[in-house]
Amino acid sequence: MMQKGIFATAVISLLALTHNAAAQNVYYRWMDDRGNPVHSDRPPPQGVDYEVVKTGSSTVREVPATAGAVPAETSPRVGNEFDTVDKDKQNLEVIPRNPEICERAQANLGTLNSTARVRIRDDNGEYRFLTEEELDAQRRKAQDAIKVHCE
Repeated sequence: MMQKGIFATAVISLLALTHNAAAQNVYYRWMDDRGNPVHSDRPPPQGVDYEVVKTGSSTVREVPATAGAVPAETSPRVGNEFDTVDKDKQNLEVIPRNPEICERAQANLGTLNSTARVRIRDDNGEYRFLTEEELDAQRRKAQDAIKVHCE
């Protein structure tokens, strides 16, 4: 009789752990009244548009404020139909090109690629020369800015 009780307790504990692990794969995301992002295991207050997000994936369920609290699911099922949004496939917001940043990034890249030694002011207000690793990092940064703002 005692073995059955231990077995039942073990099964219940295992089911509870499995449920908790599954619940941790999905969370709610919305913007608060100050415009700050909020991530929670509970839905937001009523009247707020939000998303149900599955971790480890780009699948998101967009939920309008009028829908209220919905189950933390990102896969439709009978009785809970909805359209999911694949954020990787969705058109991303295009950053407007900025000619000033383009020009500055091109000038910086030219200087970084020249034979001149490049100095910067450190946190103590003293000048020092960039190391080769720092030069490489600055080159990549300038190239990234050129890709965004020039091309």
